[in-house]
Amino acid sequence: YGSVRGVTRLVGSGIDLALEQLAPLLGESVPGPEREAVLAVLNGVLGDYLKETRNPLAIPMQFRRDGQPLELERRALRAAIPEASGKLLVLVHGSSMSDRQWTRSGHDHGTALARDLGYCPVYLHYNSGLHVSTNGRELAALLERLVLEWPAPLEELTIVGHSMGGLLARSACHYGEEAHHAWRPMLQKLVFQGTPHHGAPLERGGNWIDLLLGVSRYSAPFGVLGRIRSAGVTDLRFGTVLDEDWEGRDRFAKTADPRRPLKLPEGVECFAIAGTTAVKAMAKLPGDGLVPVDSALGRHRKPELTLGFAGDHQWIAYGVGHLDLLNRTDVYEILRAWLSP
Repeated sequence: YGSVRGVTRLVGSGIDLALEQLAPLLGESVPGPEREAVLAVLNGVLGDYLKETRNPLAIPMQFRRDGQPLELERRALRAAIPEASGKLLVLVHGSSMSDRQWTRSGHDHGTALARDLGYCPVYLHYNSGLHVSTNGRELAALLERLVLEWPAPLEELTIVGHSMGGLLARSACHYGEEAHHAWRPMLQKLVFQGTPHHGAPLERGGNWIDLLLGVSRYSAPFGVLGRIRSAGVTDLRFGTVLDEDWEGRDRFAKTADPRRPLKLPEGVECFAIAGTTAVKAMAKLPGDGLVPVDSALGRHRKPELTLGFAGDHQWIAYGVGHLDLLNRTDVYEILRAWLSP
């Protein structure tokens, strides 16, 4: 990681040169959460460029358990998940993060829901530097394969998305409906945790990446990359989830909100959790350090863009930062209450 620090200083002189030296460094490092945290940040900032240039550091989308990829074939899934039940839970991480970072301070919502409610959790791992709609379309196709090959009779499909992961889930629902996928009518509940449905102001200066770099001390050297924003990061300006919202547009230009309205998926119970750094209710609540409260709850001054979560399907966590939504006890308790039969 000392070498990584030296390499990132070269970014100003040439991204290709920096990546050329980073690839073998990361490839030779010991696999583990720290290495994956570094790769997740690199993909969050430069993921579109990594894929375009076919760089081996680009993260392929896949479902995983305990950091290991799942082969989406019935016998392989049965061998990898012998405890597979009819209650499938898919967890989708946020920007510049990985599936392993659902575990924070010893807590993992997926593991806890398996213990308390009998869910079988599966974690998505993806390149968060790609456009949300690109990932959403791929997630829809991947969910179709997962559901059709699931080794137990499927009774319930639930998705929990943190931050950008919630945008992916909404996008996947749209493209799953377009393709008439079998998984889409099976989706019963969808929970958004700190999802920037209407964007995040911190995207504009690359500050989103700067803050998320604090996830791991090993990712700190990538602070210099915060000035470079991938397609995935610029999608966070307004919460863009469809191809037509960005195609043919300069994603760095200062423009009005380009989105066309997209309502919450029909036939699905949708829930939203917003975080605020305030410790008590007040007239104007600050956000969680990254996402404003109104954005997380789907509220918008334009009625056609308002998502309209039911009153008892939205909740505000007080005294939390964006990443605290992953491990706060009160957040888990409301999650468990919503997902209980």
